[in-house]
Amino acid sequence: MTAIANTHKPALRGRRFRRPRLGKVLGWITVAVLIVITVFPFYWMLRTALSSQNALYTDSSSLLPVDFSWGGFRRALGLATQEEALADGGTGASVELLSSLRNSVIVATCVAVVQVLCSLMAAYAFARLKWRGRDVVFTIFLAGLMVPGIFTLIPNFLLIKDMGLLDTLPGVMLPTLLMTPFAIFFLRQSLLGINEEIEEAARLDGAGPFRIFFHVVMPMVSSTVMTLVILTYIAAWNDYMWPLLVSSTSNSRVLTLALGTFYASSPTTGPDWPGLMAATLIAAAPMLLLFVVFGRRIVDSIGSTGIK
Repeated sequence: MTAIANTHKPALRGRRFRRPRLGKVLGWITVAVLIVITVFPFYWMLRTALSSQNALYTDSSSLLPVDFSWGGFRRALGLATQEEALADGGTGASVELLSSLRNSVIVATCVAVVQVLCSLMAAYAFARLKWRGRDVVFTIFLAGLMVPGIFTLIPNFLLIKDMGLLDTLPGVMLPTLLMTPFAIFFLRQSLLGINEEIEEAARLDGAGPFRIFFHVVMPMVSSTVMTLVILTYIAAWNDYMWPLLVSSTSNSRVLTLALGTFYASSPTTGPDWPGLMAATLIAAAPMLLLFVVFGRRIVDSIGSTGIK
């Protein structure tokens, strides 16, 4: 036994210290370059946000913050007085970024939760219930994917105006609150992968339709539902065109509009780049956190539905 073990040691050592192949090295180099290209804009935003506005133009190519200062974040959060903001080269206008952040959280959360719940019920009807014209109606829903969103802006605006919901949070979230064709298709693909015998067994045990839906079906597609919630949340958070049409005051202004207001209120000498980059980082931080925590789940769930 000792002799056999000794004969295998050189082979194991040869495998352990074998040089990596050229293709693998080039692959890792390519991945590293892509990571740097992806991360560098965020680093440049952070570097600019931590720079002083007055000193930024003196060394604009520096990779490190120029005259390190927290002034950009203080101006973006409204913590700096008007005199301090003007002295730092920023704008003295009140942006109310925190109230816009609150509005974005409310709108994105309501849209994500309500839209996914309504879309899941619609997807269950298309995947499991037998009713006349089901496939035709589903085809009509899928046809909605081919309609550009800009075509519905004016009809939705007129509808919201007639309902008296302009410059309100319900008016901002209502057009995308209930369901979307993509959400229905995404969830239906996941529901089709569930064995119908499980639902039949629950029905034989006396479970009603709502109990089967909430206690049997929803737990089995929880991963897909969570993925769609995240995707919907990100889309609602980043929406700009629709809030721009219906919002006119800080009562319903979301974070994307607040960034535009911050840029528009820049001094005549030039944009307040540190403050603008600080505000952009604050706006992007929740989305970056979602991708870091749930990025792998999103990719796996999209792949499991067969979407390419």
